[in-house]
Amino acid sequence: MAFLTEAANRGSISTGYDIDNSLKFESDNTESLTKSQTSSNRKTWTLSFWFKRTNTDFQYLYHYNVSSGNEFYVMLNGETDWRVEEYNSGRKLAFHSTVPLRDTGAWYHLVLACDTTQSTSTDRFKIYLNGVQVNAISGYFSTAQYPTQNYDTHINNSSATISIGKSITASTNFKGYLSEVNFIDGLMKDEEDFGKFDSASGIWQPIEYTGSYGNEGYFLNFADASDLGDDESGNGKDFTENNIAAADQATDTPTNNFCTWSPNWVYATNRTISEGGTKLTGASAWGGCKGSIGVTNGKWYWENKASGNDTIVGWQTANEDYTVSGNAHNLKSTIAFYEGGNYIWIKDSTSGRNDTACSGTYAGSQVVGFALDLDSSPQTATFYRNGSAIASNVNIDGLADKTIFPFIAQYNQNTESNFGGCTSISNAHTNTDENGYGSFVYTPPSGYYAICTKNLAEFG
Repeated sequence: MAFLTEAANRGSISTGYDIDNSLKFESDNTESLTKSQTSSNRKTWTLSFWFKRTNTDFQYLYHYNVSSGNEFYVMLNGETDWRVEEYNSGRKLAFHSTVPLRDTGAWYHLVLACDTTQSTSTDRFKIYLNGVQVNAISGYFSTAQYPTQNYDTHINNSSATISIGKSITASTNFKGYLSEVNFIDGLMKDEEDFGKFDSASGIWQPIEYTGSYGNEGYFLNFADASDLGDDESGNGKDFTENNIAAADQATDTPTNNFCTWSPNWVYATNRTISEGGTKLTGASAWGGCKGSIGVTNGKWYWENKASGNDTIVGWQTANEDYTVSGNAHNLKSTIAFYEGGNYIWIKDSTSGRNDTACSGTYAGSQVVGFALDLDSSPQTATFYRNGSAIASNVNIDGLADKTIFPFIAQYNQNTESNFGGCTSISNAHTNTDENGYGSFVYTPPSGYYAICTKNLAEFG
C-alpha cells in the first residue's frame, strides 16, 4: 500500500483493541459537543484523544471558555503550527509548535497531562503526540510557557463551558474525525496509559484505558448513534450534541483508517472538501483531487454520487501530473467513468484513447461504483451504476504495476463519495464488504474490499 505521507504514525496497526467508531465534525454545520463543568481538581488532570483532520484550515479541537480572554484551547493553526494555550487575565500557559500537523490521511494521538503542584516547571505540563513527549524535544515548540506552581487551570472550572469541535467564541471549527476521548480528573497520566508502539513497524497504536476517571472524568467512544455525546466512563458526564446527527457517526477510526479525499492533493483553487473528506464542491472550471490511500495490488471498491454530468471519476496513478489545463481530456494515467459521455476513459502515460462505451444512460444523482482488480492478469476495472455493471473487466492497460489512487475531476459539479468510513450520501448505506468493513449503498462485488487499513494489511 502507499500513502500521501507526511507523518509515519497513522495509528492503524492492530493491538487486539479495536476502536469501532469516531465522530465526524463539519465546520459548515457548526457541529460540536458541549457541556458545563462542575468544580473539581483544577491543578491535576489528563486529556487524551485521537483526531484525523480532513482540512488544513485554522480550526479548534477543544475549547474551555469562561469569558472573553479567559479560556483554554487546543487548536490547529492552519498549515503553520498547532497550539495549546490558556488565558486568565493574561497568558498563563502556551505551547506553539514548530511542526504543523497537516497529514490529512493520518490519525494523530494527543495527550495533555497537567499537575501544577510539581515543584519543577517542566514537570507541570506534558504533551505527548503519537507516543512522544514533544515538549521534551528541544526546539519543537517556539513558545513553551509552563504554568506557575499550584495554578488553577480552566479545566474543571465550574464557570467554564467545554466545547469539542468548535470554538465557543469564533467560527473556526474543526473539520475531521475525533475518537477515543478520555478525560481523567485528579490524575496526571502518561502516554502509556493510552497507547503503545508496535515493535515491528514503530507505529503508535491505541490500547484500552483501564484506570480511574476521578469524579468529573468522562470517556466518549461514539458507539451509540442515537446518543453521540454519551459518557461511557460510568460518571454520567454526557455532552449535548449540537447539529450532530446519527449520520455523523463514522467507522473511520485509529484502528481502521479509511481513504478520504486529500486536500494535500487538490488541483484548482476553487475546490472545497467537506463532510469528513468525502464531499467535493466545484465551480465553473475543471478541478478535482485524489484520495489519501493508493493501492498496488488487491481488489478494491468505492462509490460516488455526482450532481450532474461533467464529472470524470475513477482511478489515477500517483506519479502523473494531476493539473488540468483547460480540458480534462488532457489527463494521463487514468481510468475513469466520464459521466458526460457515458463511457470509460483510458489514458496511459504515453498516449491516450477513449474506450469502452457504457450500457444504459447516465443521469445526475446516480450512484456509480468502482471496482479495481489488481490481482488479475491483465489487471482490470469494472464500473457500476446503481448496483448494475455498465462496463466489466476493462483492461487497465498502461496503468498496471503502478500505485493507483481514487481520483475525481469535475466541472461545476458537487460530488459525494463513499469510501466506506463515512459519507454524506443520502441513500441508505448499510452494506459492508466481505470482511464486514465499510458502509456502502450497494454491496461490493464478491472478493472486493473497502480501501481501509485493516483490508490493506490483509490484501494490500
